[in-house]
Amino acid sequence: MNTPSKRIRAADQDRERVAARLQQAGGEGRLSLAETEDRMGAAYAATYLDELAELTQDLPRPAPAEPAKPPRFPVPLRVHAAVVALLSVLLVVRFVASGAPFFWPAVPLFWLGVSLLAHAAIRYRRRAVPY
Repeated sequence: MNTPSKRIRAADQDRERVAARLQQAGGEGRLSLAETEDRMGAAYAATYLDELAELTQDLPRPAPAEPAKPPRFPVPLRVHAAVVALLSVLLVVRFVASGAPFFWPAVPLFWLGVSLLAHAAIRYRRRAVPY
């Protein structure tokens, strides 16, 4: 009767990750071209995770990636600003076409601006609060 192996089988994703690391090491000059090709072949032929670990054992660990900064103006805020701009243009065009003696779009333009500023303030506050 066969006893189950304690070794863990490698997935395609594991092989691809190791292959990318080997290519990076070759590009950095840590491995010669022949050594890179040999290790890449061994990475794609590997069956178990420990076989993959042996291929990168003598290479330095890659530096951890810095967390991405959230965009200064997130997409929802940009969309809101675009809607405010479009409505403002439409209100001003309607005013010009109406020939009214006073600038009646001032009140709706004011509230559109307030809504945009409130949206920006809420987003900024949410981003500043640690979770």
